[in-house]
Amino acid sequence: MTAIASTPPAVAPLATPAPAPAAEAEQRFSMVLWLHDDYMQVVEFGMDGVTPLVVDETQPLGAERGPNPARLLGAAVGSCLGASLLYCLRKARIGVTDLRTTVEGTMVRNDRGRLRIGELRVRLAPTVPEAERPRMARCLEIFEDFCIVTQSVRTGIDVAVRVEPMP
Repeated sequence: MTAIASTPPAVAPLATPAPAPAAEAEQRFSMVLWLHDDYMQVVEFGMDGVTPLVVDETQPLGAERGPNPARLLGAAVGSCLGASLLYCLRKARIGVTDLRTTVEGTMVRNDRGRLRIGELRVRLAPTVPEAERPRMARCLEIFEDFCIVTQSVRTGIDVAVRVEPMP
C-alpha cells in the first residue's frame, strides 16, 4: 500500500440546497478526493475512524496503487447486495455464518469507442444451515429491491458535474 505523505488541498464544499420538508427528506453524503500524484487520488470520506482510500487507474495510465473506479463500483454493488441479503436473512432469523460475494465486471466499448462497464455479474454465497435453506426463498425474492446501489445503477443516476478551477 502506498503511504500518503501530503495533505489534501483546501477545497470549497459544494453548495447544499436547503433541507427538504420531512416528507421529502433526502439523506445526503459527501466525500473529497484529492490528487496525490500522477492518477492516484485519495478519498477522504469525512467519517471518524475511517481510513482514506487510495484510488488509481490501471496501467498504462495509472500505476494500480489502489482499485480503479470500475472496481469500486463493482465493490459497491457487491457489498450493498450482500448487506441487503444479510439483513433479510437475519431478520428472518436464518443463521448466516458467512457470506462470500464475487463480482465480475465486463468492460465494453460504446458506439464512440469509449470504455464502459457493460455488465456486473454478482454471485452471493451465504453459509446457511441446510435445514434453514428452504426458508431463504422470500429473502431471495425481495433482497435486491432493498439494495440502494444496485437499484440506483440499474435505473441510472443523475450526475451533475461542475468544473471550477481552484484559486
